[in-house]
Amino acid sequence: MFIVLLKFSDNKDRAGQFMDGHNAWIKRGFDDGVFLLVGSLQPNLGGAIVAHNTSLTDLQGRVNDDPFVAENVVSAEILEITPAKTDERLKFLLG
Repeated sequence: MFIVLLKFSDNKDRAGQFMDGHNAWIKRGFDDGVFLLVGSLQPNLGGAIVAHNTSLTDLQGRVNDDPFVAENVVSAEILEITPAKTDERLKFLLG
């Protein structure tokens, strides 16, 4: 599984121009069964995504397709996690 950090760059003020495309990109991630959770980094630092059911290479490609990343509104960092123990409700992440 992966944590994707999308931290605002100096071009943060351009986010409004690409918001529709960014939201469509997020919807595709959920529709494809890759995104589990999307939320904001506080205080107003950007966003974060929990992703699974994908490879690092495929996720990197997906992240690069985000209009916010492509237009340098955010910088992306992908953290890979190998789950070892989970709550019963998250057992599906243990692969």
